[in-house]
Amino acid sequence: MPFTPLDPEHVKVYYCGPTVYDLAHIGNLRAMLTADVLVRFLRQAYPCVTFVRNITDVDDKITARARANGEDIGSLTQRTTEEFHQDLAAMNVLPPDIEPRATHNIGEMQALIARLIENGHAYEADGHVLFSVASFPSYGALSGRDPEDLVAGARVEVAGYKKDPGDFVLWKPSDADQPGWESPWGRGRPGWHIECSAMSHRYLGESFDIHGGGSDLLFPHHENERAQSLCCFPQGKFANYWVHNAMLLVEGEKMSKSLGNFLTIRDVLKQAPAEALRLLLLGAHYRSTLNYTQAGLQESRKVLDRFYRALAAGPVPDVAVPEAVLKALAEDLNTPMAIAELHSLAAQALAGDRNAAGALKAGAGLLGLLQEDPEKWFKGDRSADDAAIDALIAERAAAKKARDFAKADALRDQLQGQGVVLEDTKDGTIWRRA
Repeated sequence: MPFTPLDPEHVKVYYCGPTVYDLAHIGNLRAMLTADVLVRFLRQAYPCVTFVRNITDVDDKITARARANGEDIGSLTQRTTEEFHQDLAAMNVLPPDIEPRATHNIGEMQALIARLIENGHAYEADGHVLFSVASFPSYGALSGRDPEDLVAGARVEVAGYKKDPGDFVLWKPSDADQPGWESPWGRGRPGWHIECSAMSHRYLGESFDIHGGGSDLLFPHHENERAQSLCCFPQGKFANYWVHNAMLLVEGEKMSKSLGNFLTIRDVLKQAPAEALRLLLLGAHYRSTLNYTQAGLQESRKVLDRFYRALAAGPVPDVAVPEAVLKALAEDLNTPMAIAELHSLAAQALAGDRNAAGALKAGAGLLGLLQEDPEKWFKGDRSADDAAIDALIAERAAAKKARDFAKADALRDQLQGQGVVLEDTKDGTIWRRA
C-alpha cells in the first residue's frame, strides 16, 4: 500500500515505548530499531517529521517489581527509564521528538474516559470504568478477526461487573499501597490502553500518519487503542497506517527466562559491538520473524569488518545517500535489500572506487551503521595495554627483518592469545581486537 501522508509538509509518527520496570531486551530493541529506521527514512523524504514515543510509568508490573525490590516506584521508573535511554543511545537509536510519560498525562486520560462515558461507549461498574466493545461495530477490524474469536484467544479478565467478557478497563480503583489519582470515579489509576490514546491525541491530534510497535501489541493493545480513540473522535482517523514488527527468536526458540535464553541489550553488548547487533536485527525484514543466533552475530561483525576495510582503503568523499538504498527502504522498509546494496558498494570501494566508498558510508549512515572511525573499529577503544601491543608488533617486525621467523611466529601467537589479530600489508602490520 503506497504511503500518502495526511499532510505532506508534516508527517506524524507514534510508537509504543517501554513499560519501565526492567532492562530492555533484544525483542524490545527490534521495535525500537524499526521505528528508528522508519523515522530516519521519512526525514529524507519529508520536510518535517514529529516522532512521539511514550514511557509507561504506571502499571501493575511496575508496582509489583518495586514492592519486590523494596524500592519506591518513582525511583524504579526513573532508574529504568535512564537505563533504557542509555541502551538505545549505545545502539545509535535516535531519541524521539517528544517522549511523554503516562503519569504526566492522567488528566488527558480522564478527559477521554469522561468523553467515552458521555458518548455511550463506556460505563461505570464496581469502582471501574470499562469500554463497551459491543458499542463499536468495527472492533476487531485492525487485527482482522471476529471479536468473539479475539476474546477466546486472549487472556481476558473474568469479572462479574463486566457487561461483556471482552470489555476492557479504562480506570480501576487503587488501594492504599497502589499508585492512584483522584477522579470522578474515585481514587484509581488508568488501564494500560487508554494511556496511548491520550498521549497520541495530546501531541499528534485526532488523526496522525503512522502508529507502530511489536506484533504482540496488535491485540489487545492496539485494537483497544483504536476503538477508544475512534469512539472519542469519530471524525478522526486515529492512525492512518500501522507498522508491526514480527517477533524475535533466540537460537530458534521463543525468548523466555524459563528457557534461559532471555537476552537484554546489555547482555549482547558484552559479546559484540553495538553495530553488529544492529546489523543482525536489520538483516531480516521487520515483518519477518528474526532468529537471533551467536553465529549470526559473529557473521554480522565480519560483514562490518569488510565494510570498514572498504572505508579505510582511501579517502571517503561526502556523497548523497544512493538511490538504490532509498528505493529499498521505500519498499516497506526493506532493510535486507538496502544491506545488499551496501555489499555491492563495499565491493566497488575495495576495488578502488572511492565514490562507492562515500555512497557506502552515506547509505549505511541512513541505517545507523558505520558510525565509527575505521581505526577505532578495528582496534577498539584505546587502552593502557595498546602501547604494549604496539611494542610487540615492532619487536615482531624486527625479528622478521632479522629473519628470526620462529620468534616472529611466537610473537604473533602471543598477540593472538591476547585477542589481537594481525594483518600484514605492504605498508606494515595493522592490528585489531578479535
